Amino acid sequence: MTNRRSVLLGVCAVLATIAVIPAQNAAAAKTSEAWWKHAVIYEVYPRSFGDTNGDGIGDLNGITKHLDYLADLGVDAIWIAPFYPSPQVDFGYDISDYTAIDPQYGTMADFDRLVSEARKRNINIVTDLVLNHTSDRHPWFMESRSSRTNPKADWYMWHDAAANGQPPNNWISDFGHSAWQWDPQRQQYYYHMFYKEQPDLNWDNRDLRSAVYDMIRSWMKRGVAGFRLDAITTLFEDPELRNEPVLPGVSAYGDPLVTHEYTDNLPRVHEVIRELRQVADEFPDRVLIGETYLPNIQELGKMYGAKNDEFQLPMDTQLGFLNHLSADDFRSKLREAELELNGNTPLFVFDNHDNRRSWNRYGDGVHDAAIARLIATLLLTPRCAALMYYGQELGMDNSDPRRKEDVRDPIGITGWPKEKGRDGERTPMQWNDGPNAGFSTAVKTWLPVAPDYRTRNVSVEGSDPDSLLNYYKALIRLRRDNSALHDGDFALVNETDHNVLSYLRRAGDGTAVLVVLNVSAKPQTVSFNLEPQGVYGGHASTLLSSFGKAGQSANLSRVMLPAYGSWVAQIR
Repeated sequence: MTNRRSVLLGVCAVLATIAVIPAQNAAAAKTSEAWWKHAVIYEVYPRSFGDTNGDGIGDLNGITKHLDYLADLGVDAIWIAPFYPSPQVDFGYDISDYTAIDPQYGTMADFDRLVSEARKRNINIVTDLVLNHTSDRHPWFMESRSSRTNPKADWYMWHDAAANGQPPNNWISDFGHSAWQWDPQRQQYYYHMFYKEQPDLNWDNRDLRSAVYDMIRSWMKRGVAGFRLDAITTLFEDPELRNEPVLPGVSAYGDPLVTHEYTDNLPRVHEVIRELRQVADEFPDRVLIGETYLPNIQELGKMYGAKNDEFQLPMDTQLGFLNHLSADDFRSKLREAELELNGNTPLFVFDNHDNRRSWNRYGDGVHDAAIARLIATLLLTPRCAALMYYGQELGMDNSDPRRKEDVRDPIGITGWPKEKGRDGERTPMQWNDGPNAGFSTAVKTWLPVAPDYRTRNVSVEGSDPDSLLNYYKALIRLRRDNSALHDGDFALVNETDHNVLSYLRRAGDGTAVLVVLNVSAKPQTVSFNLEPQGVYGGHASTLLSSFGKAGQSANLSRVMLPAYGSWVAQIR
């Protein structure tokens, strides 16, 4: 939800020419093959995936309708963005009832059918939980604001005004302007990290925690396989209400830039994550995914817990949101994920509902198709769990509003034109070349379908063996069926090459797979000596390539790659 805040991404120095990075604690990992360890998780933005009742808005039945497509793609789980009752100020991330389904998305019976039908296809359902805040129309908040003495008076972050009647301090909302809103009914300010309609919960209150944990149990009893925890690092604020240090410049909203050191990633968040993990562990095979935009790998490593008792899969945004193509920088982030997460499984992600699509962030307008395959290969071939976003497999790109009056996302309304909002990455899924791309029979959809839908859609790409969609399918099959790509060790090779990123995956049965990515706009020729890794074969057979056919043989002393070429080959 919150990655519009800048994430500091440092670049480590290039190390020695060849270095092996073994998957640490491999023996321990193999004793507990939880489903999520090698999972491909697919995010569905429910408003935009499939509309079955013709109102122009996607619904739960629209997800169920397309489960066969997702099963054929090969995903292990679907993460569904919020579908709870909501005033839709932030399109579901302002929840007014954690225990029900918003009627525009369907009914609880529809949800139960989705879970059941997904299970038949070996697909798990992961739901989005927003625990930092609720809607200001949630019954909890309406009771809390009614007085300073009611039972829920302390369930939200209320504070008196400063001596001059102004907000308590200089804290800034992530979505623009002061993070404090005056409430005339209670004669106090309440804090909101996001929109003023999203008041922050007070996680110091034990009764609140108990209510949330009981709610979580109720969803797991319905068969939910886990939760993605939205904005989880913002649960706590500085109890002394100290002003944030001010940085040079202003935001897209015209606000001072502040550090957020008193409102984000405070140490006490780990206490709550451990409690959430204890609740989840009451049920078998559940997973907790964290939305963890963090400044460095050390902070990400803390999210697993000192005793591996927090998140199983905090999102590793260090790799996927570099937002520039660099063999050295990608190599640095892969090395960090191997060496500084205590052997835990990284969850790599390049696309989600809060960021411009990778097609736009990494494409150069000339080699976009090759770059999209490079990103796909980099996401799905390291030792990791992988998070995809609907339409990523098609090469869907951002279709941003061209006029302020067309913007739906309040971020874009507030920040236009410097900040155009997130509508562009949330346009309807492109199923075919028919009306509304097969998404809906409505005259008008909640967001317009992207103009390229006639050539970039499931139907067209599904019938083209060389399409990006079929490239994703082949990659996902490989990571499932090939023992080296499924759970093999990871080793970076040829580390002094500034143009080509290469790494070796090797399984206990002797299978060895080499992944080679030309991260440059010029053809490259590279050679490999893998004897230091104990791999003595001098030839390789292509498993998958963005420029060649499977089964082709190559001599490792001379591997030629075109601009942004991707090559996955088995050593023999």
